[in-house]
Amino acid sequence: MKHQDQLKRILEIRTTPKRIVSLVPSQTELLVDLGLESHIVGVTKFCVHPSFLRKNKSIVGGTKQVHYDKIESLNPDIILCNKEENTKEMILELEKIAPVHISDIYNLDDALELIMMYGFLFSVEKKAEQLIKIISNAYKDFCLFIKDRPKLKVVYFIWKNPWMVAAKHTFINEMLELNNFDNTFSILERYPEIQLDAIDKNIDILLLSSEPYPFKNKHVNSLQLKFPESKVILVDGEYFSWYGSRLKHAFNYFKTLH
Repeated sequence: MKHQDQLKRILEIRTTPKRIVSLVPSQTELLVDLGLESHIVGVTKFCVHPSFLRKNKSIVGGTKQVHYDKIESLNPDIILCNKEENTKEMILELEKIAPVHISDIYNLDDALELIMMYGFLFSVEKKAEQLIKIISNAYKDFCLFIKDRPKLKVVYFIWKNPWMVAAKHTFINEMLELNNFDNTFSILERYPEIQLDAIDKNIDILLLSSEPYPFKNKHVNSLQLKFPESKVILVDGEYFSWYGSRLKHAFNYFKTLH
């Protein structure tokens, strides 16, 4: 049977994959919520949800570097990757071991498309449809909540030393737009380095993400001193960047930011 991934690559897969290696944390969580936990044989050290999973599955490395021999020894039927999280060099090596399905997520529609792709790929269409319905309803409810709220200028920090922010062509930027947040750095691409002095002192909100850099309250306090006219908030980065089943809860979380 032929399956297409989000890079429009065609995968020839004879039967429903039963042994899965997932190299993307949000996709690993999605697999579990689709009822596929027993089919997962390998994950990354960053696959922290659900928390017990890493105790029961083989850890094959990170998202940028993996142990190919360990993955091969797991005899996977399929390996799940992401264009942003995993490198081209990795993909080329992994394809020597098993078919590689690559996601490419920029917006909510892409995220829902991936869920349905997994539904067909792993023969769990009904569960995928149910999950999509839950997320879609939560999104519609949030749209009603947010529609009359003013647009606020924000900066979304993902790193310190150097300071780095989320810009356009990122899933984070899409989530900011859904929140009616005007991303000051949406004129730039991806995750640029910036200087704090380049930020307008009258910015409405500075958002410090809990990942990939582990921003803490001390960083909030430090930036609050530098930007006394702005609001500085520590936010759960998983709700802005994890595009799988975590979206079930993301929109209720977003309400708390308003």
